[in-house]
Amino acid sequence: MTDWLISEIFAKYNYWVSILLMLIGFYAIITKENLIKKIIGLNIFQTAIFLFFISLGVVKKGTAPIVSEEMILKGYQYVNPLPHVLILTAIVVAVATTAVALSLIIRLYEEYGTIEESEILEAIKKEGR
Repeated sequence: MTDWLISEIFAKYNYWVSILLMLIGFYAIITKENLIKKIIGLNIFQTAIFLFFISLGVVKKGTAPIVSEEMILKGYQYVNPLPHVLILTAIVVAVATTAVALSLIIRLYEEYGTIEESEILEAIKKEGR
């Protein structure tokens, strides 16, 4: 029983790695005061989601998604390209989100002279906003 469980866990190691990366990224987003470190945590979290979705799209002994009548008759399985296409789009969105976040951090640094979240919040309270 335990050998079966261990083999099942190791057979799906990519899912475990994506969960671990999600937890690391979420930890960085929640606990870090430095805004740059929060952005790095967000990127780690996004990368974990990319890995998870790409892992879902894998088909054992799958062929390229070029379907012909012969392939249908022989019963070939093909890999669905949709998860991979969605991840390409998500990567573009992630890069754009990171760029906007970094530009906002630069603006906050120019305004408050720091990129530490607690110091910025303290400065906002002193200003009375």
